[in-house]
Amino acid sequence: MSHEIIVFVTTPNSDEANRIANALVSDQLAACVNIVPLIESIYRWEGELKRDTEALMIIKTTNDRYAELERRVKELHSYTTPEVIALEIERGSEDYLKWLRDSVLEVPQSGEDHR
Repeated sequence: MSHEIIVFVTTPNSDEANRIANALVSDQLAACVNIVPLIESIYRWEGELKRDTEALMIIKTTNDRYAELERRVKELHSYTTPEVIALEIERGSEDYLKWLRDSVLEVPQSGEDHR
């Protein structure tokens, strides 16, 4: 059984977040993506202190789908080094977690035929 995770991704704006979220859910890499449209980020980049407004994506998926989700985010993202951080869900409503697992496409195990 796959473990459920939450993945955080920041984007420069809500339009990009929506574009990436639509792709992830359409491709069954994520069950759900929440978008927080306006956050303020303070960080160090190339030796300088930066302050930007960004959008935050809160992505619900499974650990089995993480590698493909990360690859797809990087493919669609405008940042050179996008934030892609995953945290394991320790507890949650079993009904919700079942829906989450059922909503993402499972990765075939080696030797299994999933046509």
